Amino acid sequence: MKVLIADDDQISRMITKAAVEQSGHECIVAVDGDSAWQLYQEHSPEAVVTDLMMPGLNGLDLCRAIRAAEEDTYTYIILVTSHGSRKDVLAGMEAGADDYVTKPLDPFSLHIRLLAAQRITSLHADLARYRSALTEQARTDPLTKLNNRLKLTEDLGQLHSREDHDYCLAMVDVDNFKSYNDIYGHQAGDAALVAIATTLAREVRKADAVYRFGGEEFLLVLQDQSAATAGLVMERVRSAVHDLRIEHSGDPDGVLTISAGVSAFTDGHRAGTEQLLREADLALYAAKASGRNRVTLASALSPE
Repeated sequence: MKVLIADDDQISRMITKAAVEQSGHECIVAVDGDSAWQLYQEHSPEAVVTDLMMPGLNGLDLCRAIRAAEEDTYTYIILVTSHGSRKDVLAGMEAGADDYVTKPLDPFSLHIRLLAAQRITSLHADLARYRSALTEQARTDPLTKLNNRLKLTEDLGQLHSREDHDYCLAMVDVDNFKSYNDIYGHQAGDAALVAIATTLAREVRKADAVYRFGGEEFLLVLQDQSAATAGLVMERVRSAVHDLRIEHSGDPDGVLTISAGVSAFTDGHRAGTEQLLREADLALYAAKASGRNRVTLASALSPE
């Protein structure tokens, strides 16, 4: 465990450092509150042992600063007081300290508190990992492992806040997928969706994003693209899916294909997110109506 010691008294620092290292922990030493705060920000220690009274930030201020800065991490703070008065201890706990020791420092007392610190910070680290995993799971489609509609909503909100940033949406649908499921079964249908999702993700840039929109529908967000260049990208994607040669006896082409509709958020057309989605969906409908296995641009449609 990484432990930050903050104390302006040299003798106290030496005693505390020796006790921390004897307990088997890595030690970082600060000579006052200001340098302690800087070292904390640089090294993110799991535990802090801080004197109550120091130049610059005192122990209480340091506690408050650490608690205010924490997000998914937790730092165990041990306050060192000269007298252990109830007033000082209460003030320290209210400021965010977890425990306290008194001067002169008893190495055994500090060792016991560092054992507790290690246990508590380990639990917090586990919880942070679980929260992160749950957050990712809530935003990931379980079948294709693509981002889902919740993540799409969040990402589009961020994109749309950058009003001068061009991007395109491509709504994609697998052609005649219901008949594919009827002929080959849902297990084969799931395998086909996974293969198509993998192809979509492979054919776009890292800056772009692919989402499962629902059922056999996908949505692609293509960054820094005009409608024309996005159309070229989607033609390449359409061709790559066709080249998978997933047999489909119920399709005129004999294989699974996709159709796509593309809308654009560009100069002269700074439409809202819902409108862009609607335009992409209408373009997709037009692609389906004109024979499937093709890409249609919303800008090419006659206005309603």
